[in-house]
Amino acid sequence: MKYLKPLLAAAPVLALSAAAAFAQDAVAPAVEAAAPAPTADPGHTAWMLVSTVLVIMMTVPALALFYGGLVRSKNVLSILMQCLIGFAVMAILWITYGYSIAFTMPGEATALSPFIGTLDKVMLAGITPDSLSGSIPEIVFVAFQMTFACITPALIIGASAERVKFSAVIFFLILWFTFAYLPMAHMVWGGDGSYIGSGWGALDFAGGTVVHINAGIAGLVIAIMGGKRIGLGRDNFAPHNLVLTYIGAMLLWVGWFGFNAGSELAADGVAGYALVNTIVATAAAAIAWPFAEWLTRGHASLLGGASGVVAGLVAITPACGTAGPFGAVIIGLAAGAICFWASTWVKSKFGYDDALDVFGVHGVGGIVGAILTGVFANPALGGIYADYPGFGTQVTAQVVAVIICILVSGIVSVIALTIVKAIVGLRVTETAEREGLDVTTHGERAYN
Repeated sequence: MKYLKPLLAAAPVLALSAAAAFAQDAVAPAVEAAAPAPTADPGHTAWMLVSTVLVIMMTVPALALFYGGLVRSKNVLSILMQCLIGFAVMAILWITYGYSIAFTMPGEATALSPFIGTLDKVMLAGITPDSLSGSIPEIVFVAFQMTFACITPALIIGASAERVKFSAVIFFLILWFTFAYLPMAHMVWGGDGSYIGSGWGALDFAGGTVVHINAGIAGLVIAIMGGKRIGLGRDNFAPHNLVLTYIGAMLLWVGWFGFNAGSELAADGVAGYALVNTIVATAAAAIAWPFAEWLTRGHASLLGGASGVVAGLVAITPACGTAGPFGAVIIGLAAGAICFWASTWVKSKFGYDDALDVFGVHGVGGIVGAILTGVFANPALGGIYADYPGFGTQVTAQVVAVIICILVSGIVSVIALTIVKAIVGLRVTETAEREGLDVTTHGERAYN
């Protein structure tokens, strides 16, 4: 009995303690089930910031130097200025309406939503420091995609070098960016319901269609509609400084790691594959192009090696995150040889003046890479695309994507150039072309 009284006295306290413990256990699952607020991954974010800077380097200075060395000395400043102002204008257009059109989807699907985005994020409306795109801040995604939107139009200017007006080039790029680049970016990368990407299931990891075929076809159109340079086939049109071209090509190779590996939007194993594939495919193409030169012309040139580098970079772009390294080597070898053939025999056969081989390298290299992506994404051939649907299905999707891109870019380019020609004209005067665009358009010389 002497122990019973204390127990009875403590009973209310024990009961309250048990009830509190029971209540805590009852609410514990609810507390544990509450997911933490999503936050940006610092590692992924840091890598994307670096990748963005690398892709900016690809345009200014890398592409500018590559193109600048290929033209005659009287036109080098002209091509540098077109790269600079083209980049600057596209950057402004991107934050004004480009990002919104390329990467927004309406709340409810419409007939147009697979082909073009909305105006919901014009002037980056609604994007804050806390807005996320996957595991990175959305503003970082905006900046990274901006670099793609800036370099793609800049690629086109090589086709019209040395004879098209500066005003005509910029006017055309604005129209083409708005009506060809933005719809293609949305159709391939726009998200669930996009026409080519999630719709047809075509693979384009970093821009084989959106960037290279798109720009290459526009380059072919402007080369044809702009006409040939005066004296072509008679005067000396040799590159004025291959050292500049070499430096530009090597800077492109380095910057392309941001372009390709950055397109994973994360610092992970797939980005590692993209990086390795970018190295070995480019190396293979850098061998294949000069080797083809040696077989057909008896020499292997530095220009051929630099051109092979760019051809390999172009071709591996759509496949870099889905192919294996040995598939990447085959893609690079194919691109080096086929782009050499396109830039020499095909251009000569059909007689168009693609001054710096935009179509021969970017258009043809992009087509080769896009189609071979459907082959070498196959895990049976060393690819890493786990959802590979089968050879016929994937290659068909790739071919359809290529055809759509050719049609979109080709039609838009013809219409845009027709408008530009009617408003400001395309060609400089014969006197201006003979004297050089550096002096007649920009009032300065690169060399005194």
